[in-house]
Amino acid sequence: MKYVEIFTDGACQGNPGPGGWGAILRYQGKEKEISGGEPDTTNNRMELTAAIEALSRLKEPCKVALYSDSQYVCNGMNKGWAQSWKKNGWRKSDKSPALNPDLWEALLQQTERHAVEFFWVKGHAGHPENERCDQLAVAAIAGFSGKK
Repeated sequence: MKYVEIFTDGACQGNPGPGGWGAILRYQGKEKEISGGEPDTTNNRMELTAAIEALSRLKEPCKVALYSDSQYVCNGMNKGWAQSWKKNGWRKSDKSPALNPDLWEALLQQTERHAVEFFWVKGHAGHPENERCDQLAVAAIAGFSGKK
């Protein structure tokens, strides 16, 4: 399997509000930047979307190290929360509805295709790829909010 590094970030102006996501895919020293956004969303939805979109760009099953500053995404996958929510009909252990089941389902499907390890990085702490993903996400918001 090819080894790919992915760096992701999501951003939102207001929560909910206009949102954006950005990702960097790195394979054998080559990088591809991708981004997008939505006019009315949440930060967590953009964090999830960044991971989903990046993984979906891979043309074949890969071994992936995915770096995110979202504990929601990393814990949801590393601690098995998403798998448990799905098994329980998208309900959390307290029986309340799990948020964003559509995106968690899409992320789980991508992790069935690829061997993915999720790594948390501290956001806004000088991590070069995380900072770049944040720039991509914020730039994507500008298309919906009229702000630069």
